Amino acid sequence: MAAKTIYLAFDGYWREKNMGDIPKESGVYCVYECTHDPKEGTVSISKLIYIGEAEDVSKRISNHEKWPLWRKHCSASCQICFSFAPIKSPDRQRSEAALIYKHKPPVNDEYKDKFPFDETTMRLSGRTALLNENFTVYRKD
Repeated sequence: MAAKTIYLAFDGYWREKNMGDIPKESGVYCVYECTHDPKEGTVSISKLIYIGEAEDVSKRISNHEKWPLWRKHCSASCQICFSFAPIKSPDRQRSEAALIYKHKPPVNDEYKDKFPFDETTMRLSGRTALLNENFTVYRKD
């Protein structure tokens, strides 16, 4: 494996009631705590809770075993919402690992303290609340 730069364009933010609109595509996703302003039709992101990857992100989120933990990290006055960036294997897992290693969301376990890939530079765009848009991580086993 060699050093690599990966570009991700995030879309979102889907609240729980709209999560059926999340693309049924391969990619990485972020789970956030947010507040919704129905008058303005906007969401304000307050906390990054979890980062994941899947072949079908929509299906994975709807059937995810960590929903109880996500809810536990979300205050009663807030909601859970999601962002999504399409990416295919083999870079999908490497992207997820880099994002987790850099941002250390509270519900993630794997990759918070290790990064089993060669040097990886991430360039993010779009709906990237609470994410660093440009960063590089280095192998740490």
